[in-house]
Amino acid sequence: MKDFFYAIQDLFVDVLFAPFDALRALELEDWWTANLISWVFIIIGIVAFVYWMLQLKKSNDNNEEDKSITSHSYL
Repeated sequence: MKDFFYAIQDLFVDVLFAPFDALRALELEDWWTANLISWVFIIIGIVAFVYWMLQLKKSNDNNEEDKSITSHSYL
């Protein structure tokens, strides 16, 4: 049973965390390159947010939402 848990440790430490170790080493050389993935995710999030807001505005301009006070049974 002890070997099973050591195998899980080796899997995570030596294989699955290897990209994070590479990023940690790269950060000492160039901060911008090491954080490129973070910047890409931030840009994707901004684009998705803008798209979502434009879709909400289009829906609001077409009056597609039921804004009546009695739209829910508990009101």
